[in-house]
Amino acid sequence: MVTDTEAVLTAPLSLEGEESNSEYRTPNIIQRILSLLSSVRPGSDLTKLQLPPQFNIPKSQLQCYAESVYCFRSNMLSKCARADTPCERFIAVVAWSISTLRPLPFGVAPYNPVLGETHHVSRGSLNVLVEQVSHHPPVTALQATDEEENIQMIWCQSPMPKFHGTHIETEVHGKRELKIVNKSETYSINSPKLVIRFLPFPSVDWLGNVKIRCQETGLEAELDYRGYTFLPRPSVYRSIKGKIFLSSNIIYEIDGHWDRSVTVKDVSTGRTRSIYDAKEALSGMKPPIVKEPKGVWESESSVVWSEVSRAIVEKRWDKAREVKSCIEEKQREIARERKSKGEEEEDYAPKYFKVSHTKESGWDCLPNYKFVPPAPIIVED
Repeated sequence: MVTDTEAVLTAPLSLEGEESNSEYRTPNIIQRILSLLSSVRPGSDLTKLQLPPQFNIPKSQLQCYAESVYCFRSNMLSKCARADTPCERFIAVVAWSISTLRPLPFGVAPYNPVLGETHHVSRGSLNVLVEQVSHHPPVTALQATDEEENIQMIWCQSPMPKFHGTHIETEVHGKRELKIVNKSETYSINSPKLVIRFLPFPSVDWLGNVKIRCQETGLEAELDYRGYTFLPRPSVYRSIKGKIFLSSNIIYEIDGHWDRSVTVKDVSTGRTRSIYDAKEALSGMKPPIVKEPKGVWESESSVVWSEVSRAIVEKRWDKAREVKSCIEEKQREIARERKSKGEEEEDYAPKYFKVSHTKESGWDCLPNYKFVPPAPIIVED
């Protein structure tokens, strides 16, 4: 169903963690830290925590997921399909996976999407569609297709944040697959953890191990994302080290910083070259714009949260709190109505995906349609 409500689209997150070219600036850090620490306990399930708007950036988590695919200055994704050899394509996929990580401002977070919320954006021939397919636990499905570049992408993500006294650690469960159709190659990629530290100093880091694998070629990569521990060490902060294997043999070594530059070294020749420059890839990114207002769905993220986002940008906190509470209460009311009819959230049928869950494999999703159609919201090159 289309809507008459005006979408509010804000600038993507920049390398500095703020929204680039935007009037939005995060509120006072100390006030937000004290407020958060007073409202949670160690071990708390933060997926059910309702944040006041001072803790929100003016966009939904769906938009943040999708931005990592369609917001860029240098098109890392197309390089994955255009490289000549399996090794070069694999290295391009590694570089692209690094580019999907964006710094987040400390002490703020995007909105928790409502059930059935969507975000649909196109950039050139790349069409991206995201849908919130479960609310508790939160599960997001993403499909992206580029018929010109022979690229298909499916993500099914369930972030599980936990409070541990001095920090919040979010594990992102679910699968990420990138397919290069004309090469018959499928790449599976997992996500590092997002760690928000309060002590001994505030920081937001992507940490942990990431594995990338192409079943058809046998190539595999192991990446280690590192950050501060107890004492700050600039050489370690946001660093990444890794290896690429073929038949258990190391053929390339990866080194660098995911928010600066990353190199790959050919073990057989000793030759080192750059595969990723964060400034080149992510600086000066443009926000999406509405090209066809009549085609925007009522479930579109930038429509669902439009009044909240507008109020946050204008720092009208009382208005933002009021509208945000109305959206969250409506979500609870719909859940109560479903429950009164004997329906559970597991019975909910997403519009664009089929979703499944098992204890062994976790969350999985399949798109209902082979290709994502062009969107009424676009990013201009």
